[in-house]
Amino acid sequence: MTAMTAATRSRSLLFVVQALGLSLLIAASAHISVPFWPVPMTLQTFSVVVIAATAGASLGLAAMLAYLVEGALGLPVFASGAGIAVLVGPTAGYLAGMMVAMALVGNAQGAVHRAIAMIAATCVIYLAGAAWLSRFVGFDRAIEVGVLPFLLGDAAKMALAWAIATAARRS
Repeated sequence: MTAMTAATRSRSLLFVVQALGLSLLIAASAHISVPFWPVPMTLQTFSVVVIAATAGASLGLAAMLAYLVEGALGLPVFASGAGIAVLVGPTAGYLAGMMVAMALVGNAQGAVHRAIAMIAATCVIYLAGAAWLSRFVGFDRAIEVGVLPFLLGDAAKMALAWAIATAARRS
């Protein structure tokens, strides 16, 4: 019984360490950005789908939750700053959408389903982000500044993310 408990603790500790490490990857990707207003163009959506596709839903969601908690605690992990204000500010919907994206992509099985999940996840991020952003700038402007500028770049990021995830799953 003691050996099983030690093994369980070891697995739990590994999970936490992996989640924290992946949360740092999400944070780093948030800071690789082109400063648009009110939504910066970052590599965050790319890292979210790659993490979800390679690590799975449970670890991906834990990493995303850790990332959000780190930001809420004031660590400078968000592209637009730190603290609770970011979690209720104009970009909060995108962050919420990324949680759903982790689950969608992380639960997808097989290359074709992952590709479909990545497209659906990107749409969810846009939908949640634009819906929340519209509270600050109106619906038409939310689409104009919070969705349209990102379509081409996110299509390229999703294609690359799919290729990386497919290669990682083969090895």
